Amino acid sequence: MADNSLLSRLDGIEARFEEVSTLITDPSVISDMKRYVRLTKEYKDLENLTGATASYKSLLNEVDNARTILAEESDEELREMAKMVLDEASEKIPQLEEEIKLLLIPADPEDGKNAIVEIRGGTGGDEAAIFAGDLFKMYSKYCESKGWNVAVTSFSEGAAGGFKEIVMAVTGENVYGTLKYESGVHRVQRVPATETQGRVHTSAATVAVLPEAEAFDVEINEGEIKWDTFRSGGAGGQNVNKVESGVRLRYMWRNPNTGVTEEILIECTETRDQPKNKERALSRLRTFIYDKEHQKYIDDIASRRKTMVSTGDRSAKIRTYNYPQGRITDHRINYTVYNLQSFVDGDIQDVIDHLIVAENAEKLKAGEL
Repeated sequence: MADNSLLSRLDGIEARFEEVSTLITDPSVISDMKRYVRLTKEYKDLENLTGATASYKSLLNEVDNARTILAEESDEELREMAKMVLDEASEKIPQLEEEIKLLLIPADPEDGKNAIVEIRGGTGGDEAAIFAGDLFKMYSKYCESKGWNVAVTSFSEGAAGGFKEIVMAVTGENVYGTLKYESGVHRVQRVPATETQGRVHTSAATVAVLPEAEAFDVEINEGEIKWDTFRSGGAGGQNVNKVESGVRLRYMWRNPNTGVTEEILIECTETRDQPKNKERALSRLRTFIYDKEHQKYIDDIASRRKTMVSTGDRSAKIRTYNYPQGRITDHRINYTVYNLQSFVDGDIQDVIDHLIVAENAEKLKAGEL
């Protein structure tokens, strides 16, 4: 039988798809970049949904036809064929219904964006910085496996290795929608290289994954930005000593959520090309402001979710890396595996898949589909 409640939700999907198809070819829409990007994203989502809807309706028709044959035909060969069609379609329908329900959930508008990933050593001193370096390597290898591009925009090295802080820009397909699950506090339990007594220490590092803002996402008065240049630090080389390629920007910004005016300070030393560093510093400024302005939206989502799988308090402990046991535990979904070495070598897709499933289950429950 047709799921009437689901079919009623699909009413108007094809008409809207045709409407959006026409709109994205309209010159007036194309000239409005913000609207054009929003509509092209909607077009892609509707294209997937209309395809699934067509398959669903086709299966429902097959079921109806097969039942008609079984009720009215006496020919055994036709009845046998109808039974086979009915069995196959009945098996596929529930799976397709779940797929459609997920497609009907409004997608996070940020998911398709690139991401800025900030990793900072937390409690634990030198060991925390070393662990932050390990996380950076883990994400770099994972991004490489996905075919994404990673560009380090700034970093501060730890005294014993690793990083006190490192910021990288990740570009590719659906980057933020995948990496957003990594925001939070990551805890490591192991014997540090600096430990002489062989005792296991607990240290932590924080990861913040932010959607990279486009130029039209936020309004910035570039004339009010104060720029400084300085010589980039690094290992030797005449360019490092003589060329002021590093840039620092200062910008006074009024937070619309709090009404407080604050100074934003951003440094970029990624390349030896000052204009490129300025461009990347501007990108980080846009992302910082975009993230702050959308915090209310993020908090609202978190308040309606029980596990806060991908949003909410960035100070929450989300995962433990236990080296003596070779164990990884994600505390949000009670996920535990004993493949720590391959995990820190970038094999993290399985936990992300489990987090996506958990979040989709929450969305389905919240939407009462």
